Amino acid sequence: MLSLLNISNIALIDELRVEFGWGLNLLTGETGSGKSIIVDALGILIGGRFTSDLLKTGAERGFIEGLFSVTPSPPLRAALAAAGIGGEIGHGAEGRREEATPEMDIIIRRELSASGRNKIFINNQLATQSLLRELRPFLVDIHGQGDQQTLFSPETHLELLDAFTANAARLAEVGEAYHYWLGRKRELDQLQRDEAERFQLVDILEFQISELERAQLAIGEDATLEEERRLLLNFEKLKALSDESYRLIYEDNEAALTRLRQAMKRVAELAEYESSFADYREALEAASAVLEDLAFSLRGFSDKLEFSPARLAEIEDRLVEISRLKRKYGGSIESSLEHLARSEDRLRQVEHSAERELQLRTELSSARVNYLERAGKLHTERMRAAKTFEQAVERGLVELAMESARFQVQITAPAAAELSDETAFSFFAVRGIDQVEFYFSANVGEGVKPLAKVASGGEASRLMLVLKTVANASEFPRTIVFDEIDTGIGGRVSEAVGVKLKKLAQSNQVLCVTHQPQIARFADNHLLVHKQVVRGQTKIEVAQLDRQAQIEELARMLTGAEITASARRHAKELLKG
Repeated sequence: MLSLLNISNIALIDELRVEFGWGLNLLTGETGSGKSIIVDALGILIGGRFTSDLLKTGAERGFIEGLFSVTPSPPLRAALAAAGIGGEIGHGAEGRREEATPEMDIIIRRELSASGRNKIFINNQLATQSLLRELRPFLVDIHGQGDQQTLFSPETHLELLDAFTANAARLAEVGEAYHYWLGRKRELDQLQRDEAERFQLVDILEFQISELERAQLAIGEDATLEEERRLLLNFEKLKALSDESYRLIYEDNEAALTRLRQAMKRVAELAEYESSFADYREALEAASAVLEDLAFSLRGFSDKLEFSPARLAEIEDRLVEISRLKRKYGGSIESSLEHLARSEDRLRQVEHSAERELQLRTELSSARVNYLERAGKLHTERMRAAKTFEQAVERGLVELAMESARFQVQITAPAAAELSDETAFSFFAVRGIDQVEFYFSANVGEGVKPLAKVASGGEASRLMLVLKTVANASEFPRTIVFDEIDTGIGGRVSEAVGVKLKKLAQSNQVLCVTHQPQIARFADNHLLVHKQVVRGQTKIEVAQLDRQAQIEELARMLTGAEITASARRHAKELLKG
């Protein structure tokens, strides 16, 4: 639901903050008070077109910001995740009649400028208008003049019919069967593409496998060879250093080990007279052992040093080969060995592709039969429900003073012969094989035509209200906005519109602009829009009405500018009803 709407420097609005609640939110006010500006601003916020003439006179910049609390459905999560946008999980929407459920907060902000350099932010992250339009179906449906995209979309028609028939379980079966069939088909298509390139692919794989197997790479081999290469390249220096170190420590008359032993003897004599020197004997003996061990290591290292030009050439050739393979297969010995394993696996797949292709064709045929069987049952359910749906919608239209209106559900599906054709998969979809479109006629003597071609703004708003209440479409509860829904109606019909709005508001948040007190009486949240002149400027304000203020507003709507005691009594009676 839409919890909060902030508007700055848009049309007549300087600064406006409007809080909405769950249920039925009704906006009333004098003609020209600015109700439609608020609806238009909401439309811009969720992806509508903005032009610089909508900015307040004299303003260079403006913004519209909305806080939405929505049910985190999987498709919504997927759309946000694909854009790298997270949503904060909060509590159930305040004021809901049903048990509160965890909801996701989404903050949308559009910054608008006269220069046309506009920005969109979703949860404080920069976003695109295409993403905003992708999120729109989960957030807001606006039904008013010029805002009928949702109603006029055949995809929406299919969803509404399925909501009426309560086909969720069967739809899930069809969707599961479709995805299984699609997975088999894609794998078979890939296999057939591989088959077309099979001989070339086999040659490439066999060459790469042979090349890597001949190399007999070992993890860490390059580091070991580099170390041996450094030793060979520095043979003379290492020989001289080790021999000289050995002499200085062990072999010379003045060697460190000889001098240390002499010192140890002197310290031992001292210890006979001064006991504190005895503490050093153990450390000196350890130092002597270390020097002796180092000397033997130096001699052994020197004795093993041997310069071999042949071995150096062999190492350098091997390092060149390893470097070439590393560049070719991923940059390291590890990646080269991983490539070898993948190539061997891919070669086995290609070599056994004929067997796999036969298996896939069998699985695909079975998946096709299963999908068509489930889609056929769904088609039968839709055909059976369509007539009942038509009758229910037409009854609802009669209640809303559209006695002459006719409504039809056109369901088209491929014939059996088309489904047996090789190209039948072009009819397959996750929601079945049906194409659904609503046809409508508002006047006597006119044949029904596609809804998008014949319904006016007011007619479409009332039709959507009927469709929503008949279908009880609440899979993704959202904010539904009705503008001009009471055009050309009054009295009993207004009452019926109010009843239907109230019913729809049990599963969705509803925002409605109305001039009819018979509709306004049903408000869960009654908002009064009015404008006033302050220091030579016209400003729009919105006030949330308590019961007494609501009585005054209903009385004004009943009588006009002069509110009478009789009008107040009538208003109280309306609220009691």
